[in-house]
Amino acid sequence: MIRSVALVLTAMLALTACIDRHMAQQALEAIQANGRHPEVRPVILNSTPPFHYPPTLFSRRVQGNVTLRLYVDSTGAVWPESTTVTQSSGYPALDSAAVAGSRRLRFSPAKQRGHPVAVMVLLPILYRHPGSRPLPGDSLLPRKR
Repeated sequence: MIRSVALVLTAMLALTACIDRHMAQQALEAIQANGRHPEVRPVILNSTPPFHYPPTLFSRRVQGNVTLRLYVDSTGAVWPESTTVTQSSGYPALDSAAVAGSRRLRFSPAKQRGHPVAVMVLLPILYRHPGSRPLPGDSLLPRKR
């Protein structure tokens, strides 16, 4: 039986190239109430984040954060039917774009005792317009020079 564990991906994936895949993977942290963590955490395989900014919101410079709960199976595939929005951006189009992009995410699987295991993942997606002011809490994002 595959043991599911909760993971929080504090990877801040943004359409505006605020951070890249490497930085997103560095932010990967495991958290679970019972203290179990996979020995090997899942690794994002996408070379670029598959999330697209809705054009109408981009032109209006709308920004927001969406947090998704994803089920990543023991092969590294995301099960789209289990993806849910756990924190809405307040903009249905941003939330929908995040869910749609999650279908194209690919991972190498988490491992426990050398065997691939399924995990639940929380993934924040940050939509940032390159010409707009940072949102509160954006101090972790690299500043453009």
